[in-house]
Order: sequence, then structure tokens, then C-alpha cells
Amino acid sequence: MEPVPGWREAAMAALASEPFDILIIGGGITGAGVAREAALAGYRTALLERDDFAAGTSSRSSRLVHGGVRYLEHGHLGLVFESSRERRLLLSLAPHLVRPLAFTWPVYRGARVPRWKVRAGLLLYDALALFRNVHRHEGLDTQGVLSYEPALDRQALVGGARYWDAATDDSRLTLANAQGAADAGAVVLNHCGVVAGLHEGSRLVGVTAEDALTEARFDVRARVVINATGPWSDATSALTGTAQGAQVFGSAGAHVAVPRQRIGNRDALTIVSPLDGRVMFVLPAGAHAIIGTTEQPARRGPDTIRATVADVTYLLQSINRVFPFAQLSLDDVISAWCGIRPLALARAGEHNANAASREHAITTRSDGQLSVTGGKLTTYRAMAADILRHARQALGESHAGAHLEMEQRSRTTPLPGGDITSREAVAAEASGTVRDVAVGERLAQAYGSRWRNVWSYVQRTPALGNRISDDLPYLAAEVAHAIEREWACTFADVLVRRTHLAFETRNHGHTAARRIAPIMQTLLGWSDAELDRQLAAYDADITRLFTIDEMS
Repeated sequence: MEPVPGWREAAMAALASEPFDILIIGGGITGAGVAREAALAGYRTALLERDDFAAGTSSRSSRLVHGGVRYLEHGHLGLVFESSRERRLLLSLAPHLVRPLAFTWPVYRGARVPRWKVRAGLLLYDALALFRNVHRHEGLDTQGVLSYEPALDRQALVGGARYWDAATDDSRLTLANAQGAADAGAVVLNHCGVVAGLHEGSRLVGVTAEDALTEARFDVRARVVINATGPWSDATSALTGTAQGAQVFGSAGAHVAVPRQRIGNRDALTIVSPLDGRVMFVLPAGAHAIIGTTEQPARRGPDTIRATVADVTYLLQSINRVFPFAQLSLDDVISAWCGIRPLALARAGEHNANAASREHAITTRSDGQLSVTGGKLTTYRAMAADILRHARQALGESHAGAHLEMEQRSRTTPLPGGDITSREAVAAEASGTVRDVAVGERLAQAYGSRWRNVWSYVQRTPALGNRISDDLPYLAAEVAHAIEREWACTFADVLVRRTHLAFETRNHGHTAARRIAPIMQTLLGWSDAELDRQLAAYDADITRLFTIDEMS
């Protein structure tokens, strides 16, 4: 169900009214995926998120749905097989949000990963995808590499390869799962955190929740409580009264966005950094290119983690060595961000983030709470299915045939907006209607078959057909749509997650926030004083997310 006026009050009333089968804490990609899985399987499901859907790691990724070619080096073949299968599914279930992306992998003389090893690895990569990827990889000689990426350094280039993965909008993919859960009957609520656990004897039977917007508190009861808060997992367990020592190893990954024309990449590239031999990516993102990622133990918590000067310098220097005409400096950085990958501590070995598996781990706490750590964006649906199997056992329904049959619905039910046959056809239709190719492409990619829901706001109020920012294809109508149909409650909800405008402007949406302020104020009923407070809160949000720290 889409939100309606008074939806927050209705959601809180529903959460407090009766026990649920399953309560999920955490609205990142894992929690939203579990909520959709459980609701599609017929369970009475609730989802709580203390901030906004995808506000943590799920909006700070490389925006890839990929098989994990770099995991082959460490022997994680099972994960690559699973990732390839899930990539294929998501290309079908959400063709608007998950789209094929071609990668060129240049190989230089003396590189840590030689040409023969790249070819052998990509042959195995295709095999693990059962040769059902978008296209099979192809080996390239020097001229073949340069035909795809002519701006690359030619000195010592010995050839390379081209292969396929997929790109996504990480925050909107998370949102689509929350919407899919709600469409299937789940009660979902963002900006509502857990402050305590409810126990009967030694068993956790629910939580006390607090609405961040009104500070109203209420109890939510459930037969099974699932902790899906990623890097906050240990803190969440402590809040609910089940602290059992650290279970999560945080691996920090930084990215930067720079003007794409400065690099000159045509498509995506897989690069072995000349600085230290790490595999990294250069990814097209409209007018920008995303460079990532670093990987090292997180030295700050998930609420305060940011990219550092050292992170950014490493990424820029790596690319400058491969694209000699780029000459990127800190002044070229449009935005830099950092997220924490919640790796399962038991599988992280000696805290080696590069070698640690991205496979997930599910544990049952002493009070019955299920906790999931590890995993990756690409495999969230498979993780959700595994978590639901554990939840079914906790519910005493290990042989519940009806639920087992309904579980398969997540493999065949498109995500909201995904019931299309061709994203290109939808983009052409939208572009013709709005008479703006860039905006039409944006509407098709973000909303799929539901793009007309956004355009209907322009038809009622033509002023909403204006762009939020002159150089970016986001309409003011998206602000109204985000508030009324996508649970947006703050400027960050709109500018950081419903759109990526904060990542794509040098002031991270500071100007855009003032431009859309009248829309936000009217639709959310803010007083002038509350509007000022919300604008100040947004400025604090973008400072927290995008400031580049001098020190680690």
C-alpha cells in the first residue's frame, strides 16, 4: 500500500495494535529484503528503521549488482555463483533499477594480475554464471582495449578483457523492497527507532519503539525479532538487552565522484591499482564518474564514518596513473563518501577486510533474537530467504508447506515499477511525454512503470515540472511524490536517498534544499521555525556525510 495522509499515525497504531509474526529492526537492503520476503510468504510482518530506508551503508555503496569478480582471487566460488544467480534475477525483477553494465579491464606489463590470469578468471566467472550473463567476456589486445577506452595510458598496456555486470541505484533498490513489503501487507515505518526490548522471562517478545519526529513511544510485539541493522548490530542487541560481545567487523569503503569528462571513461573499468595492487572500479554515473573503493578496518563508528584525505588521495592517484590526462586533484572531487560493510567477525580472520568473505552469518541470541551480519547488496534476496528459513524454525513451522510455496513469490514477483518489458521503451515514452530526454531517462530508471505517478503531479501543478537543479534531471514533482508516496520526511530523505542530488552537486544539495523548501513545508505542515530547524538539520547531515576528514 502506498502512503496516504496521516500514514505515520496509522502505521504506529497498526504496530501497537496486535502481535506480529516477524518484526525486523533495520531498514537497509537486508532488513527491507527480509520484510518483503516475509510479507510475500504470508507472515504478518513489521519493519522499523530509526532513520530512513537505506540511510546507512545501503546508500553508500558502489551501486553495483555484480557477481564479485574480485572474490575469485580469494576462492569464494560459492559466493560468486550465488551473486551471479541473484544478479540474473534482479535484472528480471527490477529492470528499471538494475541494468547491464559493460566493464573493460586493462592489463599492464608487470601488473599483479597478469593478462592470462584475468582471462582465466573471467572464463570461470562466466562459468559460475552458467554462461547466462548478459554477454560472455571477450579477450582484448592492446588496440581492442583502446577502442573501448581510448583515454587509457598506452605505455606498457598489453591487452585486457571486457565483461558484464550490472549497475543499480542502491537507495532506490532498498526503497523498492520496503514498498514491495508494504504492497504485500507489511507495516513499515522509518524514522522510528528501538529504545528497549520487551521480554517474557528470558525471551525477547518485542520492542519499545520511539517515533523520532514526535518522540511518541509505543510497544511492538512479535513472535520473532530479527536484528538486521548491519554495522549497528551489536549496538541494537545491547539496546534490546542481549549484549553478547562483538559480532561485527566493520570494513570501511570510500568512494569519490568526479566530473566524468576529466577521466574520459566511456563505460565502467576494473583497475588494478598501480599503487598497491588492489582491484578497484571506475563507474559511469551520468555526468560523473564514481571511483572506488578503499577497504580497511573502520576506525570510526557507522554514525560518524567519512572519507579521509588519505582515502581520496589514494583513489585519485590510482586513477591518474591509469588515465594520464586526468590529473585529478582534491579540487576535482564533487563528493566523497564512506560506508561500513558489516562483515561477520567470525569469518573475518585476522581483520583482513580484503580477504574476508562477504557471505552472511545468522546467529540466534540467547533471548531468541535472530541477528544477521555480513552479506552484500547483490545477494540481499538470497540472504532474506535464508533468514526467513531461520525465522520459520523459530516459529515452529519448519514444515509449513503453504509458507514454503509462497516463499518462491520473491523470485517471480517484480519489485514495484519492475513490471516492464523494456526500460528503453519506458524511457522513450516518458521522454516523449515530458519533452526532455534526460528527465525521461531519469523517470524510467527511478520509477519504471510507475513514472506516470510522478508526472501526475506536474499535470495538476505545472510548476512542479521545473527542475530542482538546472544541470540535473530531477523534477520538483519528485519531491511531492517522495513525501506523499515514498515515506520521505526530511530534506535528506529527498536529496540524499530518493534522488542522488546531494552526491552530484558541490554543495551537496544546500542550494536545492532552499529551492524545494516551500514544497516540503506545505506538504509536511511545517511552521517557519520548524522549516528553519529542518534546513539546519540537513546542513548538519551533509556535513556528517560528505566532509573529507584530515585524519583517519
